[in-house]
Amino acid sequence: MLIGFLEPFKAICNITNTIIEGCIDFVSSATDMVFSAFDSGKEESDKNPKSKIKLPNLSKMQAVILNNLINRHAIKRNLWIRAKIILHLFHGYKKARIAKQLRIRRKVVYKWLKIWLKKEGKLKIAEKQGVKDKQLSLLIVSVLSDAPRSGSPIKFTAEQMTQIVALACEKPENSGIPINYWDSKSLAREAVRREIVQDISPSTVGRILNDSFIKPHLSQYWLNSNPEDPELFQQEIEKICQSYLKAAELFANNINLICVDEKTGIQAPEHMYPAKPVIPGSAEKTEHNYKRNGTVCLIANFEVATGKITMATIGPTRTEKDFLEHIKKTVFADPEGNWIFIMDQLNTHKSESLVRFIAQQCNIDKELGEKGKQGILKSLKTREAFLSDSSHRIRIVYTPKHTSWMNQVEVWFSILVRRLLKRSSFKSTEELKVRILNFIDYFNKVMAKPFKWTYTGRPLTV
Repeated sequence: MLIGFLEPFKAICNITNTIIEGCIDFVSSATDMVFSAFDSGKEESDKNPKSKIKLPNLSKMQAVILNNLINRHAIKRNLWIRAKIILHLFHGYKKARIAKQLRIRRKVVYKWLKIWLKKEGKLKIAEKQGVKDKQLSLLIVSVLSDAPRSGSPIKFTAEQMTQIVALACEKPENSGIPINYWDSKSLAREAVRREIVQDISPSTVGRILNDSFIKPHLSQYWLNSNPEDPELFQQEIEKICQSYLKAAELFANNINLICVDEKTGIQAPEHMYPAKPVIPGSAEKTEHNYKRNGTVCLIANFEVATGKITMATIGPTRTEKDFLEHIKKTVFADPEGNWIFIMDQLNTHKSESLVRFIAQQCNIDKELGEKGKQGILKSLKTREAFLSDSSHRIRIVYTPKHTSWMNQVEVWFSILVRRLLKRSSFKSTEELKVRILNFIDYFNKVMAKPFKWTYTGRPLTV
């Protein structure tokens, strides 16, 4: 019985072995075919190597423009990444490395490589035709920028948008609205009320204003000089401008051109706690609460030809005596030299003591008269005429009223505020005085240079 049972089992095993051996033979023959095909393909590829992917071939000017793009302070992130991609590819970086470094997908690298190669020929043609650097830069930016999207169709005509812009330039009170300036909601309501449009959203109004570079919520102060004699005013302005433009020539001829003025009420605030220094991702933090430790007044001389502060007087006041002492120290630095002072029309700048000092230094024996009664000393006007006499070795050029911006030392005062006073803490007025003087020394050694004065007394023309 057992032998009879095993016989069929043996037969089944024999059949199975035969099938397995057949399968092994088939797999081995198939494997040989695959490897032989691979070898033949490899030999064929060796004979006809597959061409590599083409890389950007930048000209020197294109490379410079791309470098300038990535070094801009204000540039869109996408444009910066695409310029980096092209530059890295040009320098032979692998695409995987570029993608990893810029934290983008590899297909983005391929996409912008393909776009660049497509436009590369046109860029080279434009460069050969002699386009200017700015035009070539605009072309490169256009290549690396997104294509314009279709978006929704425009709902408003050009005339309607122009009327909305004109409305934004009007005062709200002209429309009977008791507010100081327009906001998007108020403009949208008023545009509908005037039947400029049937309906418009505040966000759409905001986009229209943004495209037109109109910002009704912002304002700036300005001062109208409003001269009594416009012709005389123009002559005085042009005289100062001509002095600035000839500063180097005057300096070469040993004529000292000095801008002088006072900066009053310089506070010595002491912050209650030390400032927290700047760290990555966080700006410097200055304590809001502070203690007042008094004020000082600074009288400074700005030499136009060199851009240096040649004399500084710091004290608690800026009286007539203080100003006269400052001018004396200035003149005694070059007793025989010619001096031209540019200053505003403050009463201490036209004082009796200043007239007497300049008359003495210029060896003028003319009778000066009496203050408030007669002669040169009679009034501010007569003293001004004497002090501004161009025949004197020491003379003053006065800026017209409300034109202190014409005095270059005012520009330097703004530098002093930004670079020293604005964020500093001082324990006393003595410390404030020392640090101002130290800043002046540092400024003269490192930062001083003549201001590039382009205003000539006439409106600038394009």
